[in-house]
Amino acid sequence: MGIEIINESGRDVEESGLRAVSDFALHEMGVNPLAELSILIVDIEHMTELNKRWMGGTGPTDVLSFPMDDAMPGRPDSSEPGTPILGDLVLSPEVAEAQAKEAGHSTDDELHMLTVHGVLHILGYDHAEPEQAKEMFGLQNRLLDAWRAKRVAASGE
Repeated sequence: MGIEIINESGRDVEESGLRAVSDFALHEMGVNPLAELSILIVDIEHMTELNKRWMGGTGPTDVLSFPMDDAMPGRPDSSEPGTPILGDLVLSPEVAEAQAKEAGHSTDDELHMLTVHGVLHILGYDHAEPEQAKEMFGLQNRLLDAWRAKRVAASGE
């Protein structure tokens, strides 16, 4: 997968972890290995503006997903020529940090979860309805658990 990360937040973010978890999730979902994903990390002011402009929200949010090509699950190998561009994820490390403290885990763990969450949105998953939420959050948790297990196994812990 081609995963580009641009950090405009002014904060240190473990980009290798974001790249690894997004690559893992996309691979597990059967997405074309030539697909490209962009992850933009922004400050709270920029996230607030994006949330207002594109989602009609007030204040900052943790993650925004902007799908580009038809990246729906079940269509991993598009017959269209060229490299499929999945879309853009936008993350706010400041919001992630606050949510991580509330949840009792690290900011990196929160950012990994938000990255998988955003990837699933790009792939067409939603959580507006109870059945959708059950499916999406269940899949999100399974992907994160499998990725974490793989990391632990690779580190020899």
